[in-house]
Amino acid sequence: MESRTKRRLDPAELDALLRRSLGAGVVSSAELSDGFANAVWRLTLDDGREVVLKLSPPPELEQLRYERNLLRAEAMVYRTGSLPGPELLHAGFDDPVLGGDHLILSVLDGTAWNRAGEVPDGPLWHQVGAHLARLHTVTGETYGYPHAGLTGRTWREAFLAMVGAVLSDAGRYAVPLPVPAAAVAAAVEAGAEALEEVTAPRLVHFDVWPGNVFVSPEGGGPRVQAIIDHERAFWGDPLADFVTPTIFGELAEDAPIVAGYREAGGVVPFDDGARVRMALYRLYLDLILLVENGPRQYPEQEYAPIRDGAVADLARALDVVSAR
Repeated sequence: MESRTKRRLDPAELDALLRRSLGAGVVSSAELSDGFANAVWRLTLDDGREVVLKLSPPPELEQLRYERNLLRAEAMVYRTGSLPGPELLHAGFDDPVLGGDHLILSVLDGTAWNRAGEVPDGPLWHQVGAHLARLHTVTGETYGYPHAGLTGRTWREAFLAMVGAVLSDAGRYAVPLPVPAAAVAAAVEAGAEALEEVTAPRLVHFDVWPGNVFVSPEGGGPRVQAIIDHERAFWGDPLADFVTPTIFGELAEDAPIVAGYREAGGVVPFDDGARVRMALYRLYLDLILLVENGPRQYPEQEYAPIRDGAVADLARALDVVSAR
């Protein structure tokens, strides 16, 4: 679902930005339409390189609270080197000319999984699980979204702030929720004791779905080449990274992603506490999917299945949390 409110740069502005950032001019450019907030171009430079430029949205663009400074979060993840992906060639924040942030990345030669045609799901999810296990070895100093000012000394404190922010966004954008915001907040507070089982802030991608996984064909079958778009990344509970791969569904203990994760040394609990935490993270993602339509105003035909899935999943998650 494409935005009509992204920044626009003409060829001269693109050329000037790349000369400031990489010391090379732009020979040709093609804007990529995917995504809502960030403007993205694929550029060929006069030194022969091909790169991808991501440019932050204009300051007047309405966004959710957690979406502040998204490219700074993405740059942070790239710099850890914890996931396969493009090389971060340059990160510029508060550019003196443009007044925004931008990233310049190397070009991937693979294909987004959701556009790769018929590929076997199981082996790829197994590989994704292994990559997530390595990502989750990266620890931080605080919980939540430091780039957005949504943090806490404990995971419980940070997560309650994160949920509170998206509920506040619902009010700010007059987004109708299927359950009153106060009832959602009360249910989350009631189930928050399970969050105290998380004792270290670990790096969580929170947006791993086939559109953000690039695959490349190799001998023996397709391989995960990259996991991209780290804009929703936060510091918290690794278990949250199993929500998007199983969106609107349940994580099964015999799932390939779990097998790959465990084989790479990760631990995936399936006890009562984990069940409640997973329900809380599903609830949080469902709220994001419902509330972001306030500022974004997606086309109804495209958005309706997502809204319906989020509404039904939110009800199931609330049942689990409320039964705690």
